[in-house]
Amino acid sequence: MEKGELRKLQAFLRRSFGNDDIRVTLDPKNTENAAVHLGERKIATISVDDEDGDRSFAFEMKIPVGREVLQSYLRKLFENDRLTIVARGRKTDSVELNSDGEFLGVISADDAKLSSFTLQIAILDFDLEEEE
Repeated sequence: MEKGELRKLQAFLRRSFGNDDIRVTLDPKNTENAAVHLGERKIATISVDDEDGDRSFAFEMKIPVGREVLQSYLRKLFENDRLTIVARGRKTDSVELNSDGEFLGVISADDAKLSSFTLQIAILDFDLEEEE
């Protein structure tokens, strides 16, 4: 991943989550990936997807809480009350994460007991164009 991409990804995530404390750096364990930090804490990874000639990025964050506190956990973590959890029709194992009504990503259950989740956000090249 290039430094320019890291800067654009950081700006995109700061805007999306409404938190300027988010930092995106190269992952020292795997320089093909980026590490996402909130303060001093690593909260997520971003990997590159170059399939089909289109460059995109996959944000993945583990969320160690149950469904009943998912929204409040994310709001507190990012210090952003505009983050909302929205049901996905008949699906009971996943929800959508929105910010100010805009879709950010999908949060899927890691287990049948709904005791932990994973947030996934697909970040396309054109999502980063305004971050120049």
